[in-house]
Amino acid sequence: MGLVAVMFFCVSGGPFGLEGMVGAVGPGLALLLLVVIPILYTIPEALLIGELASMLPAEGGYYVWVRRAFGPFWGFWNGWLSWAYSLVDMALYPVLFRQYLRYFLPGLTPLEGWIVALAVIWIATGLNLRGTRTVGAASMGFVALVVAPFAVLAGMAAVQWLGHPGAHLSLTPFHAEGTTFLGALGVGISQGIWNYSGWDNASTIGDEIQSSGRTYPRALARAVPLVTIVYLVTVVPTLAVTDWHAWTDGAWPDLARSIVGGWLAQWIAAAGMISAFALFNALLLAYSRIPLVLARDRLLPAALGTLDRRDTPRRAVLLSAVIYSICALIPFGDLLAADVLLYTLALVLEFGSLIALRRREPSLRGPFRVPLPTTALAFLALLPPLVLATAVALELTGEGAGFNGVLVGLGLAAVGPGIYAILAPRAARAAGAAS
Repeated sequence: MGLVAVMFFCVSGGPFGLEGMVGAVGPGLALLLLVVIPILYTIPEALLIGELASMLPAEGGYYVWVRRAFGPFWGFWNGWLSWAYSLVDMALYPVLFRQYLRYFLPGLTPLEGWIVALAVIWIATGLNLRGTRTVGAASMGFVALVVAPFAVLAGMAAVQWLGHPGAHLSLTPFHAEGTTFLGALGVGISQGIWNYSGWDNASTIGDEIQSSGRTYPRALARAVPLVTIVYLVTVVPTLAVTDWHAWTDGAWPDLARSIVGGWLAQWIAAAGMISAFALFNALLLAYSRIPLVLARDRLLPAALGTLDRRDTPRRAVLLSAVIYSICALIPFGDLLAADVLLYTLALVLEFGSLIALRRREPSLRGPFRVPLPTTALAFLALLPPLVLATAVALELTGEGAGFNGVLVGLGLAAVGPGIYAILAPRAARAAGAAS
């Protein structure tokens, strides 16, 4: 259950963010995407990631899978893509923490906000330095603290909805006024996927999970329905008793106040702070293992590849925290499309590695295997990248809000091969000296 909790925060963190999605794309399209994305995207991704994690349970997760299937360059590029989108992700969560803190301290200055962001980063770093078990145990507590106020909100909204004949769930307008269908669809897919992505993140701690080959798929089987149910059970009844125009980024406390009262608004605002911290905490655990395994492959300084007495990569965690502290100062703006693009490229490499390993090493299998022949599995593997590519294509048409984000994502992706060209000769010389 500790791993389930870590997965919950590597992917979701609760319904925060969905309120902005509903307001941006419209109630009908938003609800449709919340149902369709798990079918076309989440379930196929979880199945394929589950087999990979069962087949090759190793520290570094997706980096190891791609490297074994396609070689060191592609493994490095997969790791680079993951690190690149982590820069956008990890700068966002301290900002979200400040957003909900302002509910209690509306006069927070920019300097005070930056100090708060650094506090979030370094308190999470302290937890991570205590080891994976500490992060897992803390995450279980955070799940309860985040889900509880939304359970109250959903219950009270359902009572109002079902108890008053005039209340009904309206799906009109299907997409928001002032938007085209394609524009709303592009934004909706990007935001929806951002709320459903990251099932591969916790694979990077494969060596730190007991019986990882069995545990990871079992945790996925619990985390996927948990995230989906939390979303739908919260959004549907709340939307039925509120005006969808009020659904904007950070609106959950105001929605709770309109349905229940100020006390629940304060509880949800506090839960928003907990969620932002827990998201950063869990993802720091996952992302910090990338410099660890790159250092072990001599692509980064060897000091980053060492463990302390708690079997924690202390130096890799501290380096990650320093980088994310710097990124917290950068106004990334709307780079959600960059996230989606970079994740698309990484996911294509990971799913491609599963197909390649099945064909090249048929005897390589773990306790869990998707009960499909490789040809059928290849068709299943196409679904998540196609959904992601659709979002990117809509952004590139200029209909979506993240055209600049796509350009940033392409630039970050292109930097990876250049960095590898610089690091690979050094790694080869180090390997030759060691032999």
